[in-house]
Amino acid sequence: MGVDVVLMQVSQRGTSSRKRRLTPVDFVQDGADVFAGLCVNSGLPMLNRVDPYRTQILTQADMPQFVSEIATTYQQVTDQGERDILQKIRELGERCSATADLELHLQGD
Repeated sequence: MGVDVVLMQVSQRGTSSRKRRLTPVDFVQDGADVFAGLCVNSGLPMLNRVDPYRTQILTQADMPQFVSEIATTYQQVTDQGERDILQKIRELGERCSATADLELHLQGD
């Protein structure tokens, strides 16, 4: 029931969605369900919408709120394993925020 976070490069020639290509750039694997558990219990609007059974796609426009909620959660936890995964996810979010042709895919099981 983990939620893996995958930074995807989007390339699309023309307007047809059939020509849309996704290439994984980097990822954070949530094998121990750490991130999924933090999302469910966060009390924050964007993280609460993360579904451990579906994929949610976030774009550059979503990153200010997403990165802010990750930072807030980071400040609230004391476990080093939780802090490590949140720091890695925040770095992916900051990279996505800097480039319009990147997306962050939150992939549930």
